[in-house]
Amino acid sequence: MDLEVKMHKQRGITLTGFLVFAVLFIAAMLLGFKIGPAYMEYLTIQKTLRTLAAEPAMKTATRGEFNSAWNARAGMDNIKAIGYDDIQIEKDGSGIVLSAEYSVRVPLFGNLSALMEFKPRSDQ
Repeated sequence: MDLEVKMHKQRGITLTGFLVFAVLFIAAMLLGFKIGPAYMEYLTIQKTLRTLAAEPAMKTATRGEFNSAWNARAGMDNIKAIGYDDIQIEKDGSGIVLSAEYSVRVPLFGNLSALMEFKPRSDQ
């Protein structure tokens, strides 16, 4: 009987490699959890600006009527980053373009913060 011993090269990840990967993955997830809500609110603001600009009544609305419409939508969508005073209204042909500029500072850890500047527009 001939016993043949074959050596197989082991494949896989080492414990050290796994720990490094896990630390980097957890750090990326924590960063995403910190700055994610600011980006979600930006997308909500942009969607709300598009919706308001597309409404036929807003094309001839006064600033007070626009402010009331914004407050109603912002209340439903829980928008806290900007108010109606932060929104610029521009005439564009027969329609309007709504835009705003704001920044959000998110504390990450210690004295390190992320500053994000957003410029939502209804025509983007």
